[in-house]
Parts: sequence; C-alpha cells; structure tokens
Amino acid sequence: MTMKRARVLFLLALVPVVAVAQALPNANSLRVGYNARKNRVNPQGELRLRLDSVDRAVAEAVRLGQLGELRRQIAKGLTLLDGEEWTPALDYHGSLVLRSDRTILDGSKPWSMRLEQIYAPAIVLSPSIAATVSIRPRPAGRQGDSLPAARVLATVDGLARDLRESPFLVELDLSGVGDGAHQVELEVFDGTTSLGTARLGVVIHHGLDSRLSALEAAATTVSDGVRADVLYPVDYIRNVNRGRAAIGTFRVAAELASAEDIAAAARARKDPFDGRTGDMERHYSLAGANEVMPYRVYVPTTYKGRPTPLVIALHGLGVTEDSFFDSYEGLPPQLAEKYGFLLAAPLGFRVDGFYGSAIMGETDAASRRKIELSEKDVLEVVRMMRALYQVDTARVYLIGHSMGAIGTWHLAAKYPDLWAGVAAFSGVGSPASAERMKAIPQFVVHGDADGTVNVSGSRTMVAAMNKLGMTVTYIEVPGGGHNDVVVPNLAKAFEFLASQQKAAGAAGR
Repeated sequence: MTMKRARVLFLLALVPVVAVAQALPNANSLRVGYNARKNRVNPQGELRLRLDSVDRAVAEAVRLGQLGELRRQIAKGLTLLDGEEWTPALDYHGSLVLRSDRTILDGSKPWSMRLEQIYAPAIVLSPSIAATVSIRPRPAGRQGDSLPAARVLATVDGLARDLRESPFLVELDLSGVGDGAHQVELEVFDGTTSLGTARLGVVIHHGLDSRLSALEAAATTVSDGVRADVLYPVDYIRNVNRGRAAIGTFRVAAELASAEDIAAAARARKDPFDGRTGDMERHYSLAGANEVMPYRVYVPTTYKGRPTPLVIALHGLGVTEDSFFDSYEGLPPQLAEKYGFLLAAPLGFRVDGFYGSAIMGETDAASRRKIELSEKDVLEVVRMMRALYQVDTARVYLIGHSMGAIGTWHLAAKYPDLWAGVAAFSGVGSPASAERMKAIPQFVVHGDADGTVNVSGSRTMVAAMNKLGMTVTYIEVPGGGHNDVVVPNLAKAFEFLASQQKAAGAAGR
C-alpha cells in the first residue's frame, strides 16, 4: 500500500484505524477534527476555494443525513489540506469498510465478515477484482509505529465492482489464532494493481460464548443492586457486535473477570461495593435505551456516610467515562480525595452524545435520540450517586472539558437548581442561556490559541455572565491550546468549587 493510501485511511478515521471495529469513527469527531485542521492550516487562494466546495458538500451531506458522503468529503478535504490531490484510487480506497456480525468473538467457532463500501467511488474497474485476507496482532503503540507481522489467511477472487450492491462475504477459521486484540486486513487488487486495504479490529477470546451465557444466568440470581454490574460485559459486547459502539478501551478479559467476581460475591450474599472507597466502575440500566451504562466513581477515604459534596465530570468528544480518571495526569481523583469530594463520570450514552446539547445542529431522529439519552445518562448518574451515597445536595458540582464543557453549560442552564457551581474548560455555549444559570458560580478556562474550539466560545459566555453580574472566574491562557490548559488549572477549579455552596433551602432536587 502506498503512503498516500495509508494516509487517507488514517484521515478517514482521525484515530488509529486499529482502534476501531465495525462502528466507524463518529461523524462529529470527523467534523471537529477536519475543522481543527483547517484552522491550523489557514488555507488561502485556490486551496481555500476548493475547500469551500468541499465544505458545501459536507453541509449538504449533513442536511441529507448521508454519512457515507460526509466521510468521503472530509477525507477529500483533509487530503487537499495535506497538499495532495484527491484521486479516483484514493476515492475507492476510502470507500472500503469491513463489517461483521461479531467483532468480539469466540475464536473456537467459524467467523465471517463482509467487504462493503460506504459510498460509490468515482473509479473505473476491470472485472478482475481479487483480495488477500490476513491477520496480525493489534499494535499497542502509536499511529505510525511498525506493525507486527501479518499472517495470510486466504486469497479470494470474484469480488463485485459495486460492493454496496453486492458485499463480499469471507468465511474464516480463526481457531489457530490466539486470544487478544487483532487486526484483520483485506487488500483489494485490480489484476496486479493494489486498490487499497480495509481493516477491521477484532478481539478473539476462546470460550467467550460460554462465559457470556454464564453471566446472563448469574444475573437472574443476584440482587438488583449489582445486576447491571454483572450484565455489563454481555451488554457491551452485544452493542459492539451490533455496530452501535466501537470497542474503544473495553478490555474483554478484564471486564469478564470483574463481572464474574461480582457475581461470585453476590452468590455468597456479599455486596462487593459496600463500604468501599477509592476508584471503581459501576453500571446501571438506562431506561429508554435498553442498555447497561457504565459510570466511573471515586469515593474519598474520608467518606463516612455523612453528607458529602459530589462532582460530576463530563468527558470530551470521542473518549469515555474513564477520561477524567485516567487522563489529565490522574489529577481529578487526587483532588477529589484532597477535598473530600465524591467524583462520578458518566459515559453520556455515547462518546459523541453532547449531554443534551444540540450545538452540532443534528435534527434527524437518531441524533435527537442520542442527544436526549446522553442528557438522561448524566441525570441518572446523579440520581444513582444520591441513592448509593449521602450526597450533600447543596454542594453538587459540574465540570467538563471540550464537549464536556458544552454539556456543562447546557445542563447548568437547563437544571439550574441542581448545581452549586460549574467549571468549563475549552467550551462554547449560548450566551442567551446565561440568564438561566445566573445563580451558579462559574470557573472558566480557555486557551487563546485553541484550534479546536475557538476562544471566542468562552469569551462570549463570560461576557454575557459579567453583564448579568454573575460570579465568574475566567482564566484565558496565552498561547494555550485545546487540551494543555486543563491540567495546570484543575487544582484551581476544584478549589473554586470547594468554596461554593447553595443557600439554605435552595438545594437541588
């Protein structure tokens, strides 16, 4: 495969291709990444005109809900920004995708996958289309690191030129492949000319199906309080295999073992979470979604069942509830311990749910459902924390970065009686919403060189808040980018929140 083709495959994903399964990178991440790249390049002249044409095509694809065309146009725009031409060969390469009914699979059973196209490329092909199928361990390093050696599984021919009309089914025996994360690759040839390679991340776990069945059976015998914790791997693997979610950072072996331990403790009539402090992951069933949702929790060692402040942390676009625990140098749990806060981070239903905010302008039914369930997930996590712990309802705080900051301002304005203070990093909101959260003290941080969310997003919000005489601490970081402004200001944010409390009688519902 040429370097140009490899680059386009990366551009289509905006994340290492080995990190995704059959669920393609979400469209919001693509759009944000594309716009950030344009901001950095600042195209002029002929390039600007060509990208204006791409942008019009992107807008039309969004309007019509044609996500395949959206991905095509963004890949084209990124190629132009890279100083290269968008060719029919690149167009074909970008159209390819591998899908399967199972991407987390039991290696002891037969497995099949399909080569498809997400749009119709502009290329003329001969009737002699063939492919080579191989598999390699999924690299654990960064994009661009050398790949482990691949093992050829099959050579096939007779592929249709139109894979949207006639997807190509490949049946494989993976019984000789070891457990773990792997990358299946299918390289397409027109005669002897390579046209491109589609990749699919899979996780193989021999004996998986029997372990999932055992967990489902165990879930019928445990208490309501831990049933979702036992069912989570079953439910998540099902959603990955259905293409609803990418596997992301989900660790199959570890999640199975954790659920089995919880089930074993429940059978012994023990609650593995009772009296526990520190970092843990919990789960519950989200009504309306028919899915088990994860949320991450930190309980300070000083927690003794007395009313305790609670911080709800909202992650950024494309990451998960683990972000505020495992990223940002691990500071949020440390600060929660220092100030004696409970800390909880919801997923927000999907990694691009936006916590109820419609800022991306999506109006189709599927997007509205995702946005609504994202908001509901946050509120349900607040409810769960109040049910499981003694939460001081006069000291419930909301903090978010990027998409999480967008969600923070949306939820603060929509449910102003719930929050005693908020902290928003690198966000944007509607200045008109400031009036509805007039009583909520605000801590706002933004870098003036942020190429992902322009600093004007916070400036306009802070200006509206100042006009209303609100309590606002605003830190604008000279030369600060989108991510690097968070860690240096997290301690200040927690210190600010620790000083905020609702007046007597004004605690949130």
